[in-house]
This record gives sequence, C-alpha cells and structure tokens, in this order.
Amino acid sequence: MKLDDFKLERYFARYEFNVRHTLCASDCESFSIHELLSKKELSKFLALRLNYTESQGNPELRKEVSKLYTQVKPENIIVCTPQEGIFIAMNTLLSSGDKIIVQSPCYQSLFEIAKGIGCEVVLWNPSENDKGWRWDIGSLKEQVDSKTKLIVVNSPHNPTGYLFSKQEYQEIMKIAQQKGCYVFSDEMYRLLEYDIKDRLPSGSDVYKKCISLSGMSKTFGMPGLRMGWLSVRDKELFNRIMSFKDYTTICNGALNEQVTIAALRKKDKIIKRNLKIIKDNLKLLDAFFSKYQDKFSWTRPKAGSITFVEIKSNTNSYDFCENVVKKAGVMLLPSTEYSYGDRHFRIGFGRKNMPQALAAFEEYLKRF
Repeated sequence: MKLDDFKLERYFARYEFNVRHTLCASDCESFSIHELLSKKELSKFLALRLNYTESQGNPELRKEVSKLYTQVKPENIIVCTPQEGIFIAMNTLLSSGDKIIVQSPCYQSLFEIAKGIGCEVVLWNPSENDKGWRWDIGSLKEQVDSKTKLIVVNSPHNPTGYLFSKQEYQEIMKIAQQKGCYVFSDEMYRLLEYDIKDRLPSGSDVYKKCISLSGMSKTFGMPGLRMGWLSVRDKELFNRIMSFKDYTTICNGALNEQVTIAALRKKDKIIKRNLKIIKDNLKLLDAFFSKYQDKFSWTRPKAGSITFVEIKSNTNSYDFCENVVKKAGVMLLPSTEYSYGDRHFRIGFGRKNMPQALAAFEEYLKRF
C-alpha cells in the first residue's frame, strides 16, 4: 500500500510544540492524572500489573463505552487507537476497485487509506453561502450507486464544526440502506453539541451496517491516552476487523485502559467542563469576527471545538498561516493541509489559553 504524506500531521509536527500559541488545536483542554483520579484510584493503579490485555479491549471498559449508545452492546465494541480504528476498518472492508464516497474536507486518513488500497474515491464537497456550510443530500444520492461500498461521514464535522440535522442524518443512513452499502461515521466530536436537542444518535445505533468511530482525544480532552473505539454491529465484519487488529497493536495498554474507565465514569462532569470552556471562547470569537468581518467570513458552528474561517482577501491560506506563525508565534492550520483550496484556515477553541492565543493573533493583524 502506497500512502501519500499526511499533510496535516506533517504540518503539526513542524510547529505544534515549537510555538508560543497553538490556535488551531482540535482537542479540548486536557487533564492531569492528579485532576482526574482520586487517591483511591491512584492507589489501585500503583498495584496494576502491566500484562497483556484482551485484544478486543478490557470488558469493564467496553461496558462503560457501550453506555454512550442505545443499541450497541459491549460485545460490539473494539478498543483501539482512533487512527488505528480508521486503518483496520478500511483495510478490512475495502478492496481495490471499490467505490467510496467521503464527506470533504476531512481528516486525510478517511480517504487516503482507501486510495492506497486502490479504491475509487469520490469527494462529497460542501457549499458555503450566507447561511453557512451545507452538504447537499440530493448530491450524495446522485453519487451513490450499485458500485458504492462505503459512505464516510463526520458529524460534528472536522474542520467546519458543521452538524447534520437529524433529518439529514437519517436520510444519509436511508440512502446507504437502500443501496446496501456500509457507512463509516467519524463521531470523535459527538457529545460536544452546544444544544443537547441537536445531538445526533450514533450511526451504529441507527444502521446495523454503520461502523462508528469515537474516542478520548477530542470531546474528553485526553489525546495522550491514545484510546478510542469502533462500534460494529455487523458480526461478520466485526470478526474480520478483530483478525486484522492482530497485525497492528494486538492489544491496548493496561494503564491507559484503566484511566479511560475512570474517565468515562466521570464523563458528565468532564463534558460539562469542556463545553463551558468552548462556550466562553465562542463569545470571544463572536466579538473577534464581528470586529474583523472585512477580513474574514465565519460560520458559527453548532458543535465541537474547531471552526473553518474564510480569508476574504486574495491571500493564499498557506502563506497567510506561515506569516502568522513566523511573525507572531501563533499557529493556524491552512486549508491546503486538508487539500481543500487555499482560502480557509482552522481555529481551535477548546482550550483555556485560547483567549491569549486569539489576542496574539489580533496583535499580528494590527501590526502586519
């Protein structure tokens, strides 16, 4: 399999840990072990033996994960790293010549792995107007045919923060069901809806041939755990994914699984804290983009911790972001790293230090 360089990850590797301010982080504010765990939990972990773990994932952890769903049971959960989840699902499900349709722009591995396998990749691109981002369901319906093996969706969406309506989401699942194809639903930002009434069900709860991806990195603010999971109700596909996983990580870290169990048992408190940070930062972004509406066009998201901003001037987004990071020490993420034109950049607003990063960005705009 030949894979092109992962442009977003290579860009982060250059700057993420070498700048004063990261204003494009996709995750929420992280936790220290001290903040997350009680003395009793810490004492338990000190006695933990670092043995091999079950390849499907700790049964206790899978039970906690299943509580995030309605139709998914612990036996439907495969614990893995988030990137691994994409890799093993795509390699198990797809063959050279298969057609897949991918909501775009997107995290590169959602199409790159299929491309490396030899699939026909069709991008489902959005429209952007005065009403904001929109992916036309009619357009998707026209593109899905008898050759289509998989539809890939991501809602809440990276990088725009777009959230499908419940009617749109049901229609996507209906289209897949009518054609008999699978759906891969990237749900890494699920549970970060600003209004709980907008929350979508998990795709794997709605459609048996939907594989849902989620994890601890974004919503829970714990990317350092490297813990995620797939929910797979199709038993035959489930067994094939488990067999393929024997060639990747085999099993998960014992300590990481135990910390994840403790975190999921405190999920309501964690999500409440992260949503407060997000909503406080959104107020600052409202004021910022109102002030600079001559420079930028912005659609306020409905969920998640990231947003995609359009540059109004005839300025290449890569050059713009390079200037900002070099002259102001503020990292933004250009749309070129999503292979989506050269007029947008990503902002992240899930961290406590976003106000300081935004202030440094504004100082750059005033000076340059």
